[in-house]
Amino acid sequence: MKRRFLVSNLLGLFLLLPFSATSGTITSTEIITQTTSAALSCMRWMPVGVCFWLRCSIYECSVETSIKVGHYQPDAVVSSYNELGGNPWLEMRGILGSAQRSAANGLLGTLLSVPVDSAGNRTEGSGNRDHRNLVFRETDVIGHPLISLSGIVASTGYLCESETTSFYPYFLSGLDALSWRQEVPEIFYPASLIPGLREIGSWPLQTWGGVYPRTGWTTQAEEPKAAAINAQRAGDIVTRTGQPHIYVPISGSSGSSQKIWSPGPLVEDDPDTGEWQMLLPQAESTCAVFGTNDLASVNGWGGGRVDAEGDYVWNLWRPYSCCEREGAFLFDINWISYPP
Repeated sequence: MKRRFLVSNLLGLFLLLPFSATSGTITSTEIITQTTSAALSCMRWMPVGVCFWLRCSIYECSVETSIKVGHYQPDAVVSSYNELGGNPWLEMRGILGSAQRSAANGLLGTLLSVPVDSAGNRTEGSGNRDHRNLVFRETDVIGHPLISLSGIVASTGYLCESETTSFYPYFLSGLDALSWRQEVPEIFYPASLIPGLREIGSWPLQTWGGVYPRTGWTTQAEEPKAAAINAQRAGDIVTRTGQPHIYVPISGSSGSSQKIWSPGPLVEDDPDTGEWQMLLPQAESTCAVFGTNDLASVNGWGGGRVDAEGDYVWNLWRPYSCCEREGAFLFDINWISYPP
């Protein structure tokens, strides 16, 4: 699938759009600014080895070398929010919002006769079946706006090319309404049925919630944690192929000028597969995995991270290693294991 056509057209367009951020929203410019402010903390760039290449001409062959580098890349912007089509990333809301509403209403409203209402906190049932911590959020995974610029720098050999494309929608929960809202077939996975499998945190003493079922529904008293669970689930989906969802898997592009060692699938509690940087409601300049043990904290992890509108946005940083191509690849030697 050709995705690069989005970059040149959308990047220029977004920089000219007269959007101004309000409470509970963020713009492309703000995303770029907050990402660059976290680069020193989150990127962790370092030379990790050397690659050997065989280069042949008509007359002779020679062995060439290139430096192997490793670093984290802000692959995607992941938004978890209340209103269908109301992504807090303003430019994406303007372009994709109506399409998501139409798709969700067409699938659930017409085919299944299920009303598509707003998200947020829900009270299900009555009496002793009342679940006041049941929360639903829409969630989108979209290629980071900086990726198109990092691709230019990657030609120097000191940065790796990302597997994502700027502004490209890899997962929109409104288009995946059947699985994201109705839990089909996610509810039948073993990890959805057996407590303790694929938990975010340390089960059973301290857990935020389960990765499965990978839907918009969570049972979590703290709203920021509920949004983080949704973000982890969406990241889990897009970094794998063959999942029972409507999405585009994040995968490497062909014809690259680099040999790239992919980050692989995102795994909860494992920083070697990816880390998160909060952009909204609290702009943070550090990265970490979800699942922090905050039992001894007075305010908990969610303290200071609650958004009045119920909108949350993170950068997903993933680790890459790469070498600039100098011919036919022979082998590589690593003097440092990456991620460190």
